[in-house]
Order: sequence, then structure tokens, then C-alpha cells
Amino acid sequence: MKLHEFQAKDIFRKFGIAVPDGELVTDINQAAGVTRKINGPPWVIKAQVHAGGRGKGGGVIITNTPDQAVSSAKALIGKPLVTKQTGADGVMVHQVLVEEGLEIDREFYLSMVIDRSTAMPTMIFSQAGGMEIEEVAEKTPELVLKEHIDPIAGWMPYQARNLIYKLDPPLSSESVKSMMSAMASVYKVFTTFDCSLVEINPLVTTKQGKVVALDAKMSIDDNALYRQKNLVELDDPREKDPLELMAEKHNLNYIRLDGNVGAMVNGAGLAMATMDVIKLAGAEPANFLDVGGGASEEMIKNGFEIILKDSRVKAILINIFGGILRCDVLARGVLAAAEKTSIPVPLIVRLEGTNVDQGREILKNSDLEFLVAKDLSEAAEMVANQVSGAS
Repeated sequence: MKLHEFQAKDIFRKFGIAVPDGELVTDINQAAGVTRKINGPPWVIKAQVHAGGRGKGGGVIITNTPDQAVSSAKALIGKPLVTKQTGADGVMVHQVLVEEGLEIDREFYLSMVIDRSTAMPTMIFSQAGGMEIEEVAEKTPELVLKEHIDPIAGWMPYQARNLIYKLDPPLSSESVKSMMSAMASVYKVFTTFDCSLVEINPLVTTKQGKVVALDAKMSIDDNALYRQKNLVELDDPREKDPLELMAEKHNLNYIRLDGNVGAMVNGAGLAMATMDVIKLAGAEPANFLDVGGGASEEMIKNGFEIILKDSRVKAILINIFGGILRCDVLARGVLAAAEKTSIPVPLIVRLEGTNVDQGREILKNSDLEFLVAKDLSEAAEMVANQVSGAS
């Protein structure tokens, strides 16, 4: 679950991480009044969306008068914002954050993630702040510094020194203390809220030597939300794809993609392999849908309905390996969905495993029109041929 920048900064404040003075604006007419309460000029108007690259996409505007703040808010609120991470359609801006402008001396990158290769919390620090960290890692990997953290011992002061003392030029003694404090607090935020990511880009030092989080990004591990009930209230459903939101309500693992082949698969690994084979066959997957090993007939029906709500889908591939999820359960779920919603696109089915004969018999004796594939490779070829014919 992602938090908005203003929500993450509220948390930062409580943990002693300095952030610019700012206020959320949901109505264009509020912008001028907010500028009178916040230090400035300049003021920075920042679109609040769950996507990075806002600056390059026009979602961060520097203004010098209250009238400019109003016009900037008007240019963002109620309009789609397109960035590298949103796709061509962009995402709708419902609110903006109005913040004081700061005199920036230096910019840094600071984040906490789980390093899967070491299975340890890891702090990433770079003096190339304000840039995309992936680009920095590719072009100047020596600027990306890491500290792996023993979760039993926790964050240690010497680890902060390991990162900070490699900076060139070095920080002032006052800034070193503030930076060490910020790093310790970021780790505490990360562990306290079961985060999968805490990122500050940029983390800046001001002309006065203060260390301030100019931006803030937090992602919470969905599997830990049962013990983060206060954070659940911060979730903004407007930022989610409607079909993904629908899938979430039905406890389905669904991610909408840009292709035109709908896929229903049980198991994340099989789903990834299915998407790969679809692409190798010359088609493009429209979704990742893993109904899971313990899916019920109702979950299958809901998943099928979600796929059919995507107008881009030109064919559907059902690829089930019956282990925990029996093939007859899958077949009955598909029929239940077909009875409720007509299936206007070709349907290709590949079933193997537990009760496969019963599953095939259920589908065979129905009024449902479908193609049966003997293996995954043939299924992908059938899908590609159907999509090609449809286009």
C-alpha cells in the first residue's frame, strides 16, 4: 500500500525528520490563503499522486505570488498527470501540497528497502540526490552506497558514519549530526510501519546547514496491514486502477497490463511463465491474475468477471495446473461467470492436474464455446492466432 507524500511527511514529523512547512489543498480557491500561512515566496505546488517522476511530468511547480499558486493549483487539480510511471493516460490529480521553498545547498538520495539477495533491511545513500537512483546506479555505481542492517542489532551509529564520511566534499559537523539523526529515524519508520520502501529523494542540506526531507515516499507491506490498522485509513482508492481495486476486494492477485490477452492462472510462478509464453508467441498479456492455490468457485467467477471488464481483452487464456485448486472447481467457476456475463472473445483452456478429466467434462457438456490446448505452448499459439485474427 502506497502513501501520498503529505501522509509520509506527517509520519516523518512525528519521528523527528525535518520536512518543509506545507499544507494540503483540495480546492483551487484554497491555494492563495495557504500561501499566506506558509513561509515564502517561493512556494512549491506538488501534485499528490502515487507515481514518481512528477517533476519531469510537470507535477511540481515553483511559484512566487499567491495568484501564481492559484493558477498552478488550477493547472493540476482535476487534470491527468503523465509521468514515466503512469503510462500514456496518466493519473488524475485530486489534491496538491503547497510547501515553502528552501535555499538548497546540496541534494542527497536516502532510502530503506529489503535487499532480497541478503534478506536484510538495507539503507541506500547517494550524493546524487534529485536523480533517478536506477540511472545513478547504471552510470555511476560508485555513488550508490549501501549498509545492510542486522535486524536483531538494528541500526547502529557507525553505519551512518560509514555512509556519511564517504561524501566528497564532506558535510559540516552540524549537518553530519542531523544526517545521522535522519538516517536513524528513517530506519525506525521503516521497521515501525512494516514498510517495503521508505525513500527521500532529495534529502537536502540547506544554506543554514539543516537536513530536510524535500520529498517522501512510503510503501507498506500489504501482508502486514492487519497490524497497521491506522495506516489502512490512509489508503486512497482513487489512486488505484478500478479493476485492481475490484480484485483487491475479492482477495485476488490482479495487476492490469497493457496487452490484449486476458490470463487466469493459479500460482504466481505459473502466471509469470504464462505471460512470458504469451509474449514469445507474439501476443501481449493484458493482466497478471493469480487466483491462488486455494481459490474457490466464487473467486474464479470474480476473477473471470474482472478480466471481461477490461475492454482491451481480445482473447482469454485459462492455464490451470490442478494441485490444491482442482480443475473441476475451476471449470464450475468459469461456467458461473459465463452464466452471469456473456463471453464475447475467444476462450482457450489448458487444464492439467487434480480432477482434470472432470473439469474438461464440465466444460465440454456446457454451452460454452472454447478451444482446448494440450500444453502451454499450444495454448499461447492459439491465443496469438485468435488475437491476430481479431485485430
